[in-house]
Amino acid sequence: MIADAWAGVQALTHFTAPATLLAGAVAVVLLGLSKGGLGGAFALMGVPVLALVMPPVQAAALLLPLLLMMDAVSLWVWRGTAHRPTLAAMLPAAALGVGIGWLTAAATSDALVRLIVGVVALAFVARSLRPLRTARASGPRPASAWFWGTLAGFTSFVAHAGGPPYQIHTLPLRLDPKVFTGTSVAFFAAVNLMKLLPYAALGQFDAHTLTSAALLLPLAVVAVLVGAAVVRRMRPSVFYPFMYAMVALVALRLVYDGWRGLT
Repeated sequence: MIADAWAGVQALTHFTAPATLLAGAVAVVLLGLSKGGLGGAFALMGVPVLALVMPPVQAAALLLPLLLMMDAVSLWVWRGTAHRPTLAAMLPAAALGVGIGWLTAAATSDALVRLIVGVVALAFVARSLRPLRTARASGPRPASAWFWGTLAGFTSFVAHAGGPPYQIHTLPLRLDPKVFTGTSVAFFAAVNLMKLLPYAALGQFDAHTLTSAALLLPLAVVAVLVGAAVVRRMRPSVFYPFMYAMVALVALRLVYDGWRGLT
């Protein structure tokens, strides 16, 4: 117990160093805006920003408890807006993807996963540019839900990149922006809960990680509320072009990170 307390004091001293505190604050604001509904490009930058001042694996572990708290706030903000058929179709597939990620964690190339997901997402955006002007909602697509749901769960576990696969299935549904956001929030809240036990089993949580996450929690809550307030004021004609742009930015970052990691 004394050793754990001392580890917490050391973690607090390290994390309040100006550079580390600034990086943590920026990362949490970006994640909070994303959780509020402003798209995955913000979320994707969280780990890279923190990785400037700590190892990437440690950065990812630090952010997961914060993501869970942000999920709780987002679920309250967007309560009652989720599209249940989409969740019912995709969440079992996501659970399968998380399980695959857990079982293959030691052998999976993080960089290769990022590169593949980025290329697929860029192709999706390029294909969607022309239909975007006159796009109509697509009907139920069970095979698509299973494929992209599994890939979203897997890439979320191994590379924190579940957004693009999820959006490839859900954006063509043309849900109301509030329903789209509420569904996304519910989906990734469930996926993050699925990741909690595997991350703990892999030894990713310690006193340093939990103490640092606790310091950033108030900022995380504020950022989620700000992101949600912005989305609630966006018309569909603005929301969907914005979301496609966010997918493109995420995809470019994934391709860059993946290529850099492989070369």
